[in-house]
Amino acid sequence: MTKPTKVLTENLKEEPYASILCYPRVSDTELQNRLGELKNHGVKALEFAGKTSAFNVPVLGKGFVGIVIIAHLDGRRVALKMRRVDADRLGLQHEAQMLAKANSVQVGPRLVSVSKNFLLMQFIDGAVLPDWLDAQKEKKPLRNVLNDILEQCWRLDNIGLDHGELSKAPKHLIIDKTQKPFIVDFETASINRKTANITSVCQFI
Repeated sequence: MTKPTKVLTENLKEEPYASILCYPRVSDTELQNRLGELKNHGVKALEFAGKTSAFNVPVLGKGFVGIVIIAHLDGRRVALKMRRVDADRLGLQHEAQMLAKANSVQVGPRLVSVSKNFLLMQFIDGAVLPDWLDAQKEKKPLRNVLNDILEQCWRLDNIGLDHGELSKAPKHLIIDKTQKPFIVDFETASINRKTANITSVCQFI
């Protein structure tokens, strides 16, 4: 894996970081707007690391809506989701609202702050479920983690929040270094459709 690179916020106007900040196409106006947003969030630096890449720079994740990297905020590392310029939605506020609702029953990474183009949340330092499973040699941790996942799904069902993508569980379940599972990525979550979180995750398991 490529060594992580930490870049101060004032240096993000340089390439290739400017293009990542405004992925997939940068403009001066958009770049200045986003740099201002980061400043308002109190972000001091971004850390580029991960198994995925954007413009040959490592990132934690990349999807149709956004790119996820590490941000340094008040001396701590948080996960930062950046809205793609070509995303099919105008902002990340809906995802933040769904994450906040999940947080109300102790599910998901803790929401930190949100704006039009950026969603800051707790950084989960761990492995996606398939990688974690491959590394397991004992049955007890496996049983505990799966029970915890099902319990979290039940809590989401109970408050009427449907994640929407748990049948694709590998990319939406991260197990941290203390063997605690986290359900992540609430961009397609809804409180306006029938919940099927337990059913969906069971289809994967």
